[in-house]
Amino acid sequence: MAGDEQRFKAAFDSLHALVYFAPEVDAAFAGAGLRPGRMPYFAGRSAAMGAVGPEVVAATFYNFNPEVVARTIPRAWTLATPEQVLEARLAGVGKALTRLLGDHVKSDEAAEAAELAREATAGCRAEGRPLYAAHAGLAWPGEPHLVLWHAVTLLREHRGDGHIAALVLEGLSGLEALVTHGATGRGFVTAAAKLTRGWSDEQWSAAESALKDRGLLDAEGALTDAGLAQRDRVETATETAARGPWDHLGPEKTARLEELCRGLSVRVVEAGVFPADVFALGRP
Repeated sequence: MAGDEQRFKAAFDSLHALVYFAPEVDAAFAGAGLRPGRMPYFAGRSAAMGAVGPEVVAATFYNFNPEVVARTIPRAWTLATPEQVLEARLAGVGKALTRLLGDHVKSDEAAEAAELAREATAGCRAEGRPLYAAHAGLAWPGEPHLVLWHAVTLLREHRGDGHIAALVLEGLSGLEALVTHGATGRGFVTAAAKLTRGWSDEQWSAAESALKDRGLLDAEGALTDAGLAQRDRVETATETAARGPWDHLGPEKTARLEELCRGLSVRVVEAGVFPADVFALGRP
């Protein structure tokens, strides 16, 4: 794709990420039996893999404290089956998109974006990408706005799995990835990372000490030259691993899809579904 992570976020991320914030999705999950809090996120995103245990969820989500995951998984599967969770998720997304996009939900632009996004996913490769592969194994929805959401979800999970592979190659644990990403100044602030990903002050400090011992952070917790170079390698590898869909789609169609999705994303964001600055938090 012509562009970097920020362009991906601007054009596509909100079209998927609304699933984590829209009240319609929360209501659908509650109707399926899930408890409020972290359970809908962990169960909703992992249900495509089946009733997997907390170890699998923590491994594939990568930067969450496994202790936090274990508080909701596998309990979630005693309250709702993965199939029920997936059905609720899609139903909630459908209602949310209908509200957020208004008349545009059935527009020619939304239909065209859905067609192009689905075509782009044909360039994704499943090997070594468990979350992408699980979601790719789901049936495609019928309505164009849901086709678009599902396609963007596939693109996002495909990209995320490749990013995790880059972190693994660099020897960064999920927590260490959070710490170094925050140190770039482009990711989570420390307090937000600890809160949303469930890490204690002690665990965070231990990770910082380990990174300092490896020469990736200096005494003040800033990235060293080696740490900066490592983060650059991670981002380069992530972009390289994510090129398949855009190479398959080609530059003209890619530019058109980006244009269409950017317009739809603006409508979603302006509808107020996200907390302030949510996308400034970044990813590790």
